Amino acid sequence: MEQIRVRFAPSPTGPLHIGGVRTALYNYLFAKKNGGTFILRIEDTDQARFVEGAEEYIMESLEWCGIKVDEGIREGGNYGPYRQSDKKEIFRQYADMLINKGDAYYAFDTPEELEGMRKDLEKAGKTFIYNAELRDKLINSLSLKENEWKEKLEKGEPYVIRYKMPRNEDIHFDDIIRGHIVVNTGTLDDKVLFKSDRMPTYHLAHIVDDHLMKISHVIRGEEWLPSLPLHIMLYRSFGWDPPLFAHLPLLLKPDGKGKLSKRDGDKMGFPVFPLFWPYGETAKGYREDGYYPEAFINMLVLLGWNPGTEQEIFSMDELINAFSIDRVGKSGSRFDPEKAKWFNHQYLQNKTNTQIAIEFRDYLRSHGYQDDIIRLEALVGLVKERVSFVKDLWEQTDFFFRAPDSYDQEVVKKRWKEDSAKLLIELRSQLENMVDFSAASTEPVIKAWIEKNGYNTGAIMNAFRLVIVGTLRGPHIYDIISWIGKDETIKRIDKGVTLLSK
Repeated sequence: MEQIRVRFAPSPTGPLHIGGVRTALYNYLFAKKNGGTFILRIEDTDQARFVEGAEEYIMESLEWCGIKVDEGIREGGNYGPYRQSDKKEIFRQYADMLINKGDAYYAFDTPEELEGMRKDLEKAGKTFIYNAELRDKLINSLSLKENEWKEKLEKGEPYVIRYKMPRNEDIHFDDIIRGHIVVNTGTLDDKVLFKSDRMPTYHLAHIVDDHLMKISHVIRGEEWLPSLPLHIMLYRSFGWDPPLFAHLPLLLKPDGKGKLSKRDGDKMGFPVFPLFWPYGETAKGYREDGYYPEAFINMLVLLGWNPGTEQEIFSMDELINAFSIDRVGKSGSRFDPEKAKWFNHQYLQNKTNTQIAIEFRDYLRSHGYQDDIIRLEALVGLVKERVSFVKDLWEQTDFFFRAPDSYDQEVVKKRWKEDSAKLLIELRSQLENMVDFSAASTEPVIKAWIEKNGYNTGAIMNAFRLVIVGTLRGPHIYDIISWIGKDETIKRIDKGVTLLSK
């Protein structure tokens, strides 16, 4: 069997979209499942759109996700350089090869001239396509005499190199996900392969790179499907066997209408990038929002791939074993921000109280609070089922660390009765006499006291929770007072009785 070699080849033009992470993930899983090699190649030939810091961001994102690169800029390898701008002279050699073969040509048209022709054709109700129908009417080495275009080259006039698409020919090719496809060249334009800045376009650079790197499968986004006929033709022109192709479905907005964008995330309050993007227009990231990388990856892999079972929670090793490109669908996958939170909730619940307590301790320290890890483990055990993120533990536990400064007025109006202060003073006496202040000890004593006196349990416990917490929330009240201790419990009762009795 041919050695499996796949690549993830992003452009460093900004933060890495989660759709790009999914592409990297599918390539990685496919490679690992088949004993192959996963390559990270940076495609930075579009120098006008290059963004400082983006290359490092891409590598850090993959590292956080647990997607391990086999060959790349940092890792090295036998098929480098792994940054396209480091080998632009190589690409020029292949562009010249196409020129010499007659499958490409020099085009000298200026952007202004092309725009003028486009407008003229639009006025006539026609569409401008630089193709076999129009190229003989434009300024290029096919329409000019040989001495004319050579003179332009010698004078150093700006030019691009375009592919000479055959006239009226059916191109047949296959896609692993989409099956057999036929496209007529009459619908295609003569794409630019080499730009006037002496840099190759994506179309030329990635074909040459994939060939030199012995890429066996190209797994990439659906947006490149319209370019596939050109890429197939380039392989034919070079006389190379093409790799196998698989074009992944789009990630869609939560309403299913259109491609998921940063604007959707900004509007609905969820990230569309793996990490915080610190440059220019900043953007939030899944890591900084408190997601575990395992949960993020687990959520992402199921947006387009179906394991064929009811299983939803996978480790990376389980994903590698289960993954098959044949089970990737054609249709776009709707992103559900609530489902993303659900995945993180599942992973948080599967962590030990000790693991979560260590994370929560760091959060508490950053907010000026300290506590013993054993006590934090107990606290986590009381509330972790209520949260999806470690940062949300504070909302569920703030009253464990500080007594209420005020009391929920809606609760006071409904639950604080004329005899509440008197009953709480009696309750205080019961608690004050206790040596063992564990929930297992206090609960039966208080219940027996209430039953013996014929008191209304709800009236007492609502008033009790109000003075301890400040409102009617939190876990079992006996667990709360056990954690804060007898002295703090008595203080809160005294404070609440004093303030609420005024």
